[in-house]
Amino acid sequence: MRVCYSDRYQIQLAATHPFPMGKYRAVRDRLLGEGALTHWHLVEPPLAADADILLVHTEDYWGRCVAGRLTPAEVRRIGFPWSEALVRRSRAAVQGTLVAARHALRDGVASNLAGGTHHAYPDHGEGYCVLNDIAVATRALQRDRLARRVAVIDCDVHQGNGTAAVFRDDPEVFTFSIHGASNFPLRKERSRLDIALPDGVGDEEYLAILAAHVPQILHEFRPDLIFYQAGVDPHENDRLGKLRLTLAGLRRRDELVIGACRAAGAPVVTTMGGGYGKDLRETVEAHCNTVRVALEIWGRAETSVRGPL
Repeated sequence: MRVCYSDRYQIQLAATHPFPMGKYRAVRDRLLGEGALTHWHLVEPPLAADADILLVHTEDYWGRCVAGRLTPAEVRRIGFPWSEALVRRSRAAVQGTLVAARHALRDGVASNLAGGTHHAYPDHGEGYCVLNDIAVATRALQRDRLARRVAVIDCDVHQGNGTAAVFRDDPEVFTFSIHGASNFPLRKERSRLDIALPDGVGDEEYLAILAAHVPQILHEFRPDLIFYQAGVDPHENDRLGKLRLTLAGLRRRDELVIGACRAAGAPVVTTMGGGYGKDLRETVEAHCNTVRVALEIWGRAETSVRGPL
């Protein structure tokens, strides 16, 4: 199993900024420190090419991103101050998901220790998302004829509105989102299948709903590749979550989704998505569990699922 990580995933933010930027390096360090990963598992992605980014995003939006000519309102909507480092971070995260996808097609599973930036639309970013990494990776794989049918299983507490909008009219991409009904974004898009949950849903109800849908989606749609947006913000102590999943419940969620992918014989890529815990250590532990579960279910050996990179 290969895991994409780059120090470019982190940028300097003001100490008062609410986004937990330190979680990316902390997840890598914890997995290395406990021996779940070695440096052999880690792959540093280069920066995504403009040609790939423009498969999803408009020339006007991306050109102004690169040049630092976004309007103040556009910058506020993204939630990060513009900088050249932010552009590099966005390119690196997109490429991390694309590189992970190529490894998953060969090995059966791979992870990106970033990504899941599902609020980015073709012509704007929002909700801490500049570029939509899963959408760009999907379009690049389709262009290169490495995958045709793709499923997105989005378990972040916030609906994957940008991803839903990008693939709204594409029968070859199945978008599934299970999210908080009253949470951001206030205006939801239409995924192929949306499950909107009331505040306060806990482990058992959440897992029962997920178990009733994910295996059926994979059995009926038969994707060539699955992107699992494994946001951990459904956690009970998440500042932005409003749901009540425990750490154990989130791990069982990972086991359910990744196990269903394995049972379906379909390669899966995990991306980190959101996680804004009151205690950063809980957020890091939840993200680490996703990678641990992928290693446990798929095993550490390469399985040659789809052929060479």
